[in-house]
Amino acid sequence: MAEKTVSKHLINLEKHFALTQPVLQRAGKVFHELDQIEYDLGLIEIDETTARKNSWWPIVSLIGGNSPTKNNFLSRYLGSSLQTPVVHTSTHKFTVLQHTPQATQVTLPGTALDVDHRLPFYQISERIELLVKGEGSKINGYLELKTLHSDKLKGKLFIDTPAYTTTYHSPAQMLLTQHVLDISDLIFVFTDLFEAEEPVSDELVKSLISHQDSNKLIYIIDRSDMGMDPVKTNEVINAWQKKLAHLGLDTGDFIVLTESDNQDFSGVAAVEQRMANVENDRSYRVLHALEKSIRDIDDLIMPTVQAALVQWKERANMTTLIILGFVVSLILFAEISMGVLDLLLDPIFGPLSLAAVIAVIIPFHIFNSKIHAKFIIKQLNKQQKELNLVESLAGLFEKSLSFWRILLPITEPVGSNRKNRAKLAQLIEKNKELIQSLNDGFSYIETEESSFYSKL
Repeated sequence: MAEKTVSKHLINLEKHFALTQPVLQRAGKVFHELDQIEYDLGLIEIDETTARKNSWWPIVSLIGGNSPTKNNFLSRYLGSSLQTPVVHTSTHKFTVLQHTPQATQVTLPGTALDVDHRLPFYQISERIELLVKGEGSKINGYLELKTLHSDKLKGKLFIDTPAYTTTYHSPAQMLLTQHVLDISDLIFVFTDLFEAEEPVSDELVKSLISHQDSNKLIYIIDRSDMGMDPVKTNEVINAWQKKLAHLGLDTGDFIVLTESDNQDFSGVAAVEQRMANVENDRSYRVLHALEKSIRDIDDLIMPTVQAALVQWKERANMTTLIILGFVVSLILFAEISMGVLDLLLDPIFGPLSLAAVIAVIIPFHIFNSKIHAKFIIKQLNKQQKELNLVESLAGLFEKSLSFWRILLPITEPVGSNRKNRAKLAQLIEKNKELIQSLNDGFSYIETEESSFYSKL
């Protein structure tokens, strides 16, 4: 097997996390080991990496209704020095807010997000196009990137979503919403979303319900009309907990924003506390994505390609059998017309005739198999997009089309063996060790070994 070069993307990540997050630096090495396996299987090219599947930025998203609450919160949290037009993000676009050291604030089109693998909407236009034909080319109508000079944005990205106040949303908008919820480390849900005259869409509620056990939903209640009163604050939270429970949203933290004496929101301290932990949330998300990528090889990629191989072999064999049947029919017709059976049973001419038939049938079967393979490859390319995989299913399929695999009844993909499964199991164990290292950074878990030595 050829040795895969380390992706430049991974090298940069390892340099970035060398001092700030050594666990993620070590995760980069596990990603490379996974890349080597996937490269050997034909799933990725030599300069690609599975680490590009997910954004390594800590991501905070904001979801709210049509009231100015969300924009006011952004203005006050990101800094009063920001100009008002900047934080009034588009009401119909998904806006990514990124830190810039420059005083000048810039707005970039959606294509800037779609083509940059470091950012959270990489190649999202392909998924939109697959869902709604013709919409993928309109990515600038769905996304934008704003760069802001705010220290609160250093080392993280904010995603401000469009206002959700109606029961109908386009399929592309719901796809983007689901994508944002999936990739976010922290999600602020502003309760004005549930106070509009028009009910919030069922699709959005279902998406929130599917993420409510992830410990990343925080409901922001704006009570700027209320002073700082712990009793009233608890009453407000209890009321909202009951209201949201009726929608199926029965977990998540609540933060009440009230006006303090200095005319600024109180409750920001609680927000800051969660923000301070968002980098740790990102680390767990990256490691979870790493484990999923490892497991997907055996649980998703191999079965999908194996099903394609079975389908391809059935089609190719059927076509060859039809041709063989046609040849047998010709022989029977010739026997009836001219009586050639004695000639075929001749000890010299018979074997030569059989060899000639085999010499024709085998090349035909190989040619026929490759023709059918082209249709299967198109099918796999479509499945790859539907499954949102960076791995080339067609690459593994083509690697499984060797000469003997075409002729013999083998339907398992290349690499579907005990040796590779053992390698994947080792990577899963390494990933678990990385998660344990993260855990050890927050609490000391006494092991049997440490307990034994402490008693000596």
